[in-house]
Amino acid sequence: MAKHMIFPTTRFLLVCASAMLLMTAIPFHVAAQESPDLFTIYLVRHAEKQSDSNDPPLTACGIQRSESLSAFFEAVPLDVVYSTDYKRTQSTAVPTARAQGLSIKSYSTQALEEMAEQLVRNGQDALVVGHSNTTGVLAGLLVGEEIGAFDESIYNRLYQVVISKEDTRLHVFHTAFDCAGR
Repeated sequence: MAKHMIFPTTRFLLVCASAMLLMTAIPFHVAAQESPDLFTIYLVRHAEKQSDSNDPPLTACGIQRSESLSAFFEAVPLDVVYSTDYKRTQSTAVPTARAQGLSIKSYSTQALEEMAEQLVRNGQDALVVGHSNTTGVLAGLLVGEEIGAFDESIYNRLYQVVISKEDTRLHVFHTAFDCAGR
């Protein structure tokens, strides 16, 4: 009997597709009067960082994770990529932005409410790269729920916020990425 091998990225896509079939409505918090009928915002924390400074670069594992993220988004067309102005977030966003032919737009962690309003107003399929203390918070602002920071040891969380004129839906995925060489 032949065994079929499912690669981690494929498995992740299958989990995402299955979750979308089971999603439930979450109240729409931010008015989307000028937005298109449907768009999706993906929010991730930066990949693994070195711990040697206030603005550290990614570790070798972090670089692998950012490339894996880019591979995931190969089949997901994006209109825009946002990142804070730190080396670790920019480096996490670069492979995806480059693969999609996009430049990276900066945003401030000090203006998350304004960022949420801008994301909804723009109505674009977007990737937003942030931090453990901002990514969940921004996802919460988009759906009208209080979602706080998460532990700094967590790198595998991906928030997907699907916005339509009727409602907003939040999905939280945990990627199956495993760093080679660990």
